[in-house]
Amino acid sequence: MLRIVSGTVGGRRLKTPKGVEIRPTQDRIKQVIFNSLIEIVEGASVLDLFGGTGSLGLESLSRGAEKALFVEREIRCVGAIKENVTLCGFDAQSRVIRQDVNEFLAHPTGEQFDIVFADPPYEKIRSSLDESPFLLAVRPWVKPGGLFVWEHFSGQRLKGPQGWTIVRDRDYGETGLTFLRPQG
Repeated sequence: MLRIVSGTVGGRRLKTPKGVEIRPTQDRIKQVIFNSLIEIVEGASVLDLFGGTGSLGLESLSRGAEKALFVEREIRCVGAIKENVTLCGFDAQSRVIRQDVNEFLAHPTGEQFDIVFADPPYEKIRSSLDESPFLLAVRPWVKPGGLFVWEHFSGQRLKGPQGWTIVRDRDYGETGLTFLRPQG
């Protein structure tokens, strides 16, 4: 059962797309993430990359974020995100874009976000995290002082990503969470 953990719509069950294999963020991982974001999520602008069901962006809105942009390429997932946005009553605060995330990131619009989430399919980014073009591409989308929250395979570590400061880097079972802040 996929649900919103806390906030104004805490406990609300979310729709999952049929016929699509997704790996939604577990409740205990969401708790870890949002316990770390408690002081900045209120009023924040959020970018949810690899949106899936929209779980992370919706959790942010439930906890007081001002707006969320969801980016997802799979049409059935886009439909599930839109359903979940409506189900939670966040239509006015949400935008959903159907596009490949790497393609989206390659064309910065100047819009930046307080919090950027990325929970990509793990097999897509198996290389060294430091050398990932994805890490470089996401940088222009994060506001100065904002945070990039990256969910990845446990055991993968950044050693000194150019343009970033590692705020937190821990493993929780098979899941690794790295919180990064842009430098400068």
